[in-house]
Amino acid sequence: MSADASTPTGADKVARLLAGPSGLGTSACHFPRSPGRDTLEPGEDQAPGKDYGIDLPAFYHSGLARKDIYAPLPYMEREWGDGSYPPLYCPATVRIDNDLANEVNQRLVAWAEKVGIYATQIDKFRDTGFGRLAMLTHPDSNDPDMLLVAAQMNAAWWAADDYYADETSLGATPTELPPRLALVMSAMDPPPPAGDYTRQLDAATQADPVLVALTSATAHLTRHATPAQVMRACNATFQMYVSWTAYAAWRYLETLPPVWRYLAARQHDSFYTSMTLIDVVGGYELPANLFCEQRFHRALMQAGTASVIVNDLHSVAREAADELPDSNLVLLIAAEENCSVREATERTVCLHNDFVRGFEASQRQLAAVPSVELQRLLRGAQAWMAGGFEWHSTSSRYK
Repeated sequence: MSADASTPTGADKVARLLAGPSGLGTSACHFPRSPGRDTLEPGEDQAPGKDYGIDLPAFYHSGLARKDIYAPLPYMEREWGDGSYPPLYCPATVRIDNDLANEVNQRLVAWAEKVGIYATQIDKFRDTGFGRLAMLTHPDSNDPDMLLVAAQMNAAWWAADDYYADETSLGATPTELPPRLALVMSAMDPPPPAGDYTRQLDAATQADPVLVALTSATAHLTRHATPAQVMRACNATFQMYVSWTAYAAWRYLETLPPVWRYLAARQHDSFYTSMTLIDVVGGYELPANLFCEQRFHRALMQAGTASVIVNDLHSVAREAADELPDSNLVLLIAAEENCSVREATERTVCLHNDFVRGFEASQRQLAAVPSVELQRLLRGAQAWMAGGFEWHSTSSRYK
């Protein structure tokens, strides 16, 4: 049966929402930025939603939501490393709460001991501080259990990267990576039962600490997220793994990819995956049609790519020292341009700053969309960039 031409479709409704309201009396439905102000003054009591002219979801009135989660964060040039390189253009860090970070990290280490990841390196894992990463990158939640969702998922993703892709000392080999990743997908998103074959799959999953960690972390995510949010995180993970197989081929063939090809892969293997958890940890949901809308998707990809370039900048020495060096943007630019690592680092900083400014422009463009959840998630992406910068600058993993 065909739809009546006068009846708006779901796509029409999303398009109208993204276009913003129009006509008389609708100017208050936009998200204005006060001239010369990026954040509320400390202690200023602005109720959630004030000046936005739209009704807020019920949870915004529950007293659990923070009051400072709507105004975009200011950007600044931030010193990094030993201070001798050009600064990174990045939002300001929202929160540093060491007590909260320690609480989340203690819970995370207890979980890691239970599932078995980093069993021979548990003190090193503790010092890495994935609990601190969750505290820094999700400042709109003070709930340790919600922050643990992000900490567990990130720790499990990193474990897969270390054990399967990067660290030869932990058993990573290029030829084993693709079949291992196929099992990861089945651990996070179990396939339909297939009799005895499923029992064999379950046995293999339970015998691998990385798969146990991913299964457990996804189960915790499922307890706090909607089905759409869970599947969003799963699909972003599987998208990321396509890039990992490319890295494995390059390592196996001992061939350096051109920078453009690496960057194309890296943009889909970025902290975009981690950013799919922003609304889950914050206790709300950006509807799927808005999350997947092209302008917002591009903005979150810009934020995720900028954040993963920060990772490349801090990982140069670590990755160059591995028996089978992994692809790294700085090292690839140095090889392709036949320039020094310092010059390649400076070019990488410029690229990072371009991505951040691209996100900044996207955020301005999307500021007129009258969706509280979309505006909150955009600010959440800013907070993630800032927190990721802070964590890479202080984590023992990159010292």
